[in-house]
Amino acid sequence: MNRLFSELSERICGEIEDLECVIGRAEKSWEKAQKPSYEQDVYLDSVALNLHSFYSGTERLFELIAKHVDSSIPEGRTWHRELLYQMSMDLPGIRPAVIGHNSTLSLDELRRFRHLVRNVYTTNLAPDKISGLMSALPVLWSNLKAELTAFSDFLKTIE
Repeated sequence: MNRLFSELSERICGEIEDLECVIGRAEKSWEKAQKPSYEQDVYLDSVALNLHSFYSGTERLFELIAKHVDSSIPEGRTWHRELLYQMSMDLPGIRPAVIGHNSTLSLDELRRFRHLVRNVYTTNLAPDKISGLMSALPVLWSNLKAELTAFSDFLKTIE
């Protein structure tokens, strides 16, 4: 087995555990944000930060895959979006698609939300937007975890 791909496979497995932890924190804060409280805005901030972290962690994996497997990382103003869509493409002779169409669409929503979190005050974040993302998160995570695990297994087969 190729040592670099073996290490990347291990990294994916480790990141899956970290992403699961971030999701748990987001869900815990979201649950508390649903209850009337003078601290409700603090819980919403926590949810936003954890959703931001979830996408950022996923994107780090995609960057590693693009660099070490594809040998091509997008550049320019729209590189974040291009990287996401690169991961949804099957590259014959190099690798299968890392993620499927549904994961790509859901992750694109999170990518845009992360941009919003980075560029506006948290007081301007819409609870309805966070609600939609949190509702979609369990299905996204189930699919994404399976896709990342399958890709990790694929890396182990490369000589």
